[in-house]
Amino acid sequence: QVQLVESGGGSVQAGGSLRISCAASALTYSSRSMGWFRQAPGEEREGVACIDKDWSTMYTDSVKGRFTISKDNTKNTLYLQMSSLKPEDTAMYFCAADAGRLNYCTLVPSLYGYWGQGTQVTVSS
Repeated sequence: QVQLVESGGGSVQAGGSLRISCAASALTYSSRSMGWFRQAPGEEREGVACIDKDWSTMYTDSVKGRFTISKDNTKNTLYLQMSSLKPEDTAMYFCAADAGRLNYCTLVPSLYGYWGQGTQVTVSS
């Protein structure tokens, strides 16, 4: 059974940094697209960043230059390094894995088949 488990969320002041992780079981990162998504209360889930099996990346405009997505295939772990955090980055962050539909990564949540339970990131001003 596929499991994705996020960790590393927390509270940080604006301008600070945080790294969140997503560890997987029964799933191999090296052969599929992975993504980070976030959802604030009352908002729709939005794509933040994604990474292909060939390491190509994509970011939503609001995080370009501040967030970096990466993965360690040997540890089957996905990371999101977040810097220069802003209060508007406050949300529940979820990792997602392709279930075999994608030839390349995308920021569209509905195209991912596996999801973690989320980790909360709160940025105070």
